[in-house]
Amino acid sequence: MGLGSILGTGVFVSLGIGAEIIGSGLLLAVILAALIAIANGLSSAQLAAAHPISGGTYEYGHKFIGPKAGLVAGWMFLLAKSASAATAALGFSGYVFHSIGVDSSKMAKVSLALVLVAVLTALVSSGIQRSNRANQIIVALTLTTLACFVVFGWLSVDLALVSEHIGPKTWIEAFESPYALLNATGLMFVAYTGYGRIATLGEEVLEPAKTIPKAIIGALGLTMVLYIGVAATALATVGAAAFADTTASISAPLEVVAHSFNHSFVAPVVAFGAITAMVGVLLNLILGLSRVLLAMARRREAPRFLEEVDVVSQSPAKAVWVMGCIVAAIVLVGDFKTTWSFSAFSVLVYYGITNWAALKLPEENRRFPRAISYFGLVACFGLMPFISLKIALVTAVLLVLGLGLSSFIKRTD
Repeated sequence: MGLGSILGTGVFVSLGIGAEIIGSGLLLAVILAALIAIANGLSSAQLAAAHPISGGTYEYGHKFIGPKAGLVAGWMFLLAKSASAATAALGFSGYVFHSIGVDSSKMAKVSLALVLVAVLTALVSSGIQRSNRANQIIVALTLTTLACFVVFGWLSVDLALVSEHIGPKTWIEAFESPYALLNATGLMFVAYTGYGRIATLGEEVLEPAKTIPKAIIGALGLTMVLYIGVAATALATVGAAAFADTTASISAPLEVVAHSFNHSFVAPVVAFGAITAMVGVLLNLILGLSRVLLAMARRREAPRFLEEVDVVSQSPAKAVWVMGCIVAAIVLVGDFKTTWSFSAFSVLVYYGITNWAALKLPEENRRFPRAISYFGLVACFGLMPFISLKIALVTAVLLVLGLGLSSFIKRTD
């Protein structure tokens, strides 16, 4: 479940974004982001063990910090994951058009992304659920795709250029550009954040105190290995500059890199794996977002009509369609670097609150040293200034509007 929630847009799209920012230092950014994700994941795990209820940090903030913190976490989750969903839709259209050999315009990519959002929103509102079997199939396809990319990529690498593309010199150069490194680390952190889905399973697993931390560490560890392997393969094959260019111009970075391999069948495999992964990610996000909005409506922190559950489909159809419309609105931005950056800033706030809540746990419920949560808290809030001032301002405005709406609803209820 953890791999199914993590692997998707991050590996097929965001690695190229990271290469644009920090070049070959991408590998270092991936490792730093993984360390932050593990700290945050362990904070989530002990919160889930102490308070095994669905809702994630929205619920933890309410219980351990206060209603305001929970409300901020809820709105940040909606903003972050809506932006991630929009990025997945745009990534889907980029891979589709490139795989069929069509040089599409920005408008065409946006239009196809909107169609996908509409179709999946309709499916979710009708009561469809992403089953564990479907999740297993998508994860298997994704892992097979990435394995093919790494194996056949290294069979095509010019070994004489490896040290130039990913050698020690590139790591030193990354440290010489601290702003770019921290910017890339913040964006790469989002690529790991599906692990929060594991923490929400506290009510559904035996011995959550043992099982959930193991699942989080295992999923994040394997994901880090995959990200490093894929990033190193892309960088070693075409170099950081070319890898970054594929992201900026074509929106299907791994497929473009795969076209440079000596084995022509790899590129279509990568395209198919990316397309299925994006569909799975988007479906999962629409499902999760609508349920958080439903929970907020039940607390009277979102419009009351959103708590309605359709009698036939047993789906919160109105909440689903509202989230579908929000995702569609973000898709209209048309640039997945912008949508991904927006997701990064919001999710850093969200997981900052997670670590804050973990620090409020009573000692008898604490399962890991407080230093882990302090590290996660400082890392999340410390990375926020390195994303984008414009993104921060837009997020702040939307958060104020969301808090104002919640306050108005409570006063008039």
